[in-house]
Amino acid sequence: MPFFKYENVKVEVDEDGFLDNPEEWDEDIAKALAASEDIYELSEGHWNLIYYLREYYNKYGIAPMIRKLCKETGFTLKNIYELFPSGPAKGACKVAGLPKPTGCV
Repeated sequence: MPFFKYENVKVEVDEDGFLDNPEEWDEDIAKALAASEDIYELSEGHWNLIYYLREYYNKYGIAPMIRKLCKETGFTLKNIYELFPSGPAKGACKVAGLPKPTGCV
């Protein structure tokens, strides 16, 4: 398996850069993964989405569908793309330390 390294963070990732072990996730890893997505500062909005995604994943074992994500967080899809330009699956789920979603998020 490949490793992702950024500053003092080194974690095992899959071929798409998603954490292999979501339990290893912490805020430092989130900041490092965000930098890999060209996001160098995480705002309150970023953290709200990240923690929602983590809670949902921990409860259900999958990432939420986009409709549910928007409805429960109050963010529009446009807002999510403003925060995570590569989108809710590639960007937000990756930074939240979730495995790569297999379907629609």
